Amino acid sequence: MTKKITIAIDGFSSTGKSTIAKQLAKQLGYIYVDTGAMYRAVTLYAMQHDYINEVSFNKESLINDLNNISLSFKFNSDLGFAEMFLNNINVEKEIRTIEVSKLVSQVSTVSEVRKKLVSEQQEMGKNKGIVMDGRDIGTVVFPDAELKLFMTASADKRAKRRYKELIDRGDKVNYEEILHNVQERDRIDSTRKDSPLIVANDAVEFDNSDMGLKEQFERILSLVDDKL
Repeated sequence: MTKKITIAIDGFSSTGKSTIAKQLAKQLGYIYVDTGAMYRAVTLYAMQHDYINEVSFNKESLINDLNNISLSFKFNSDLGFAEMFLNNINVEKEIRTIEVSKLVSQVSTVSEVRKKLVSEQQEMGKNKGIVMDGRDIGTVVFPDAELKLFMTASADKRAKRRYKELIDRGDKVNYEEILHNVQERDRIDSTRKDSPLIVANDAVEFDNSDMGLKEQFERILSLVDDKL
């Protein structure tokens, strides 16, 4: 039987974590879990129930309502990856908007939210053979992961990637707003008290500011091969 490992990919927003994670999962026949999508889905739920907006955040109401939030991934064979479902409704498109991006880091700071999602993530990965990306995978969710990557790139490069992604999708956004969002998320993610975004001691740091997708994939795949 082929040995299976756990691959944990952490890093700043818009560093292409999910792109590389999807590629690796497909190549290896592993399960891919986008933990950012889970936090985005909880944020969307909070927005739909008026618990959060750009000026206020009623944390207590969200905490009291967590038991009514059911998250699941369902594989879409046409797309080649699993989409996020919130209470059995496909929210993959809704959770990728700039409106959700602006608020997700605030929701991610809530310890009760993190506790619920970390528990679900650990359950998903108990049999290994998984690629998971997020902010605290190598430090909190899978501290014993055989391979940990920490993705980074300049804020400017990341904002340009995110801007192109949203424009290509047909969203009306401006670059300055995206850059501000990227910088603000970095600040909140890195300074929150519960599971801040930090580089795990045994993680491989990977700056892809000036790297194409093909080169990045090949270099990371060689790291996976070493572990296997």
